Parts: sequence; C-alpha cells; structure tokens
Amino acid sequence: MPRRPAKVTQADIARAIRAAKETGAGEVTIDGEGVIRIALAPGAAPIKPTSGHDKEWTPSEALQRFLKRTESG
Repeated sequence: MPRRPAKVTQADIARAIRAAKETGAGEVTIDGEGVIRIALAPGAAPIKPTSGHDKEWTPSEALQRFLKRTESG
C-alpha cells in the first residue's frame, strides 16, 4: 500500500515558525488535518501591507556572479 502524501511538510512548519518569530506571535499550532494557526500576542504590532511596487529589487553581487556562472550559452 503506497504512503499517503503529507498534509503538512517539515518545510511548511519551518516557514510558519519563522514567520511567527518575525511577527512576535505567541503560539503556533498544527492540527491533525494539517491546518497551521499562528496566534499573535496581544501586544504584537500590526504589519503594514505594502503594494510591492515601492522598491525595486536588484540582485546582490554574489547572486549576479552565480547567475553568470550558471548561464548556458
């Protein structure tokens, strides 16, 4: 009998914990159905949403060197 796919992966849990730490959350829970809940602490500051268009992203020098090495052609 084949194994069933995971409802939640270790990577999902790591991302949830990392995000919870960044926001100052008080608790992270994962139920049997794979639902991840992050409970914010009462004193946590709200995160101001951004449009994503306020800053232009430029790759770092290290990333640029890596991309040049891996280019085909």
